[in-house]
Amino acid sequence: MKAQRRQTDQWTIGWCASLLLLVALFFTQLSLLPVDSAPPAGGPLRVGFIMVGPVTDCGWNEAHHNGRLFVQAALGRRVETTEAENVPESAEAERVLEKMVSQGNKLIFATSYGYMEPVLRVAARHPDVVFMQVNRPGGTKNVGTYFGSMHEGMYVTGVVAGRMTKTNKLGFVAGHPINQILQEINAYTLGARSVNPKVTVRVIWIGNWYDPPAESEAARALIDGGADVLATIGAYQPVLGTAEHSGVYSVGANGDQHKLLPKSWLTGGAWNWGPLYEKVTESVENHTWHSSSNFYGMKDDCIKLAPFGTAVPKKVQDEAVALAEKIKQGKLVVFKGPLRDRDGLVRLSTGQNVNTDWLGKMNWLVSGVEGTLTKTQ
Repeated sequence: MKAQRRQTDQWTIGWCASLLLLVALFFTQLSLLPVDSAPPAGGPLRVGFIMVGPVTDCGWNEAHHNGRLFVQAALGRRVETTEAENVPESAEAERVLEKMVSQGNKLIFATSYGYMEPVLRVAARHPDVVFMQVNRPGGTKNVGTYFGSMHEGMYVTGVVAGRMTKTNKLGFVAGHPINQILQEINAYTLGARSVNPKVTVRVIWIGNWYDPPAESEAARALIDGGADVLATIGAYQPVLGTAEHSGVYSVGANGDQHKLLPKSWLTGGAWNWGPLYEKVTESVENHTWHSSSNFYGMKDDCIKLAPFGTAVPKKVQDEAVALAEKIKQGKLVVFKGPLRDRDGLVRLSTGQNVNTDWLGKMNWLVSGVEGTLTKTQ
């Protein structure tokens, strides 16, 4: 240090000049960075996500959590995201939504079916906040809705299950018989029976979106009934974990579990919410958002086919990939007339177009599905 202090004034001036040059170059390069890398003058757009279960469920909630992370990574400092997990579909949801608004969130994604009523009440009190409600039709000026055609992924998954079953009995554990879940069960059954007409699918409803003990119990009941492939739309562990430990196969409808279920996993439909969340967030940021119903599918990469498990033969994998590509290109439509329900009633006539209105009215089951439309079995 003493030696440095004895340096000449000339050396000091030269060193300072070099430092100033480096600083100038730094800010010149900074100004050339993309606009997206810097937060807006008014601060980042705050975006909230509310989930009905844990974000570590390796299923529905984690898929939305991953969508949030996608948005944060894609938009950087332009946004500030937050999430609330394990929020029940009750008065608690309304309290959490109000808290998110008070924290400055101007866009809130409500990621469970039963949040619609709390969302509508909170939205009416805060017209300057945009709310996006999953899986429910009907919105207001500041409430939009969104969902995806997971039935496409479940059709292909059903084909794989139909090829792999030895007992011709498939088991399905689900929460509530809402039309979106019925779409997935029906598509799964149609896919399985398209390659194996002897297949039946028994459904057990647990009456909840997240209830590990009930899900595990339902899984054991299905296995005891002869099912050798289990499917679920809930968290992976209760149902698919039971399959893993019981020596039967498993498929999913919310994500990829092939690393967690090395012995039983076949494949599944996987949500890819990120691009949709990014698109909506940018529209709010740019003041171009307007209330609408957003519906995405395989062609939009919102729905993907999860990786295959090691038990799936290459021939079956190739068949599934080819079918997924046909759906993506619009060459294969899952629900095509004539289509009857399990009671013989025509639900889709030959040549009739399938749209979101038709899908939203699905309250029936196709031939091959066993079980009631209520929790009582």
